[in-house]
Amino acid sequence: MDAITLLKHDHKTVEQLFKRFEKAGDRAYVEKRDIVDRFTEALSVHAAIEEQLFYPVVRATVPGTEDLALESLEEHHIVKWVLSELDHMAPQDERFDAKVTVLIENVRHHVREEEDDFFPRVRDELGRNALNDLGDAMAEARKTAPTRPHPRSPDTPPGNVVVGAAAGVADRIGDTVSGLAQGSVTAIGDLVATVLRRKKPRMAPRGSSTARRTARDVRGTASDATEAAIEATRRTKETVDRAGYKARVTTTSATAGARRTARTAKRGATGTARTAKANAQRTARAAKASAQSTARAAKANGRTARAAKASGGSAARAAKASAQSTVRASKANGGSTVRAAKVSGRSTARAAKANGGSTARAAKASGRSTARAAKANGGSTVRAAKANGRSTATPARTSARRTAVTAKRNATGERSGR
Repeated sequence: MDAITLLKHDHKTVEQLFKRFEKAGDRAYVEKRDIVDRFTEALSVHAAIEEQLFYPVVRATVPGTEDLALESLEEHHIVKWVLSELDHMAPQDERFDAKVTVLIENVRHHVREEEDDFFPRVRDELGRNALNDLGDAMAEARKTAPTRPHPRSPDTPPGNVVVGAAAGVADRIGDTVSGLAQGSVTAIGDLVATVLRRKKPRMAPRGSSTARRTARDVRGTASDATEAAIEATRRTKETVDRAGYKARVTTTSATAGARRTARTAKRGATGTARTAKANAQRTARAAKASAQSTARAAKANGRTARAAKASGGSAARAAKASAQSTVRASKANGGSTVRAAKVSGRSTARAAKANGGSTARAAKASGRSTARAAKANGGSTVRAAKANGRSTATPARTSARRTAVTAKRNATGERSGR
């Protein structure tokens, strides 16, 4: 890039900043301060490389440019003074916008004179190669040029070269220190805003690009550290919250499970109790019914036993009475027979006695035989009657005893069951 192209590029950059300032609102103080800082650095560097290299070379090599070069130096001097005043003014100052407007008009006038009259003469006199070499030297000088306006410093060689180099170093050190200071202050403001949960302050760094870059780097580093700490805290809080949530969920689940288990156990116990109660009631009713049935059966068996006993006693008494009747009948019959035989014998005896002695003896013997037979017959009849009575009474007594024993056992078993 040749020298003239490099200088025209600077003019375009500054003009863009001027237009931005003119479009900014009346109360756009932060934006205006930032624009002024930017074109202050751009104009300071641009003026320094022109004064150190371009103007001296042109005055020495291009005829008829001496007056244009000196006029340009004076215009630079005026611009430097206005820039130095703006550097210490706040955008809210009532004369801030007025000074910037005057500065813009002066710079635009200077740019028109250089581009319309000065630069064409230089390009016609110097060749492309010379302009390229001059442009390379100016680009290298830009790296150490002052970034602040120094209206009291020399603006011609050799003083401007020596002072300009020192001023450039001092400006860059100052820019770095200013950037560090501004970045630190801004970082502290960000930290305070973060702690207080407020919106971070909008603080645009001032000064040259080095100062602004350093301030942004410091603020960014501090902001990254703060954000990392906040993020770590947030993750820790999320971890704690998740742990607390899981604990609450576990507790809730355990409580709900315990309640469900308790309800289930209660329902089970209630159902078991109802079932046991129902079974006990059914068992009690069945036992009561069985006991009542057994009692009725035992009572009926008792009546049967009494009936059997009574029946056995009646049968025994009937058999005994029958036997006694039979015995009495047999005795009566035997007695009657004996008496009949005795009467018959006596009659026969008397008849035989009357008829003859032998007949009497025969009759007497016949009568004795008949009496013995009758007596034997009567005894046999009595024994048969007694035996018949005993055989009839014994089974009746045995049956009555068995019935009574069975009824007694049944009654005893029913009482044990109850």
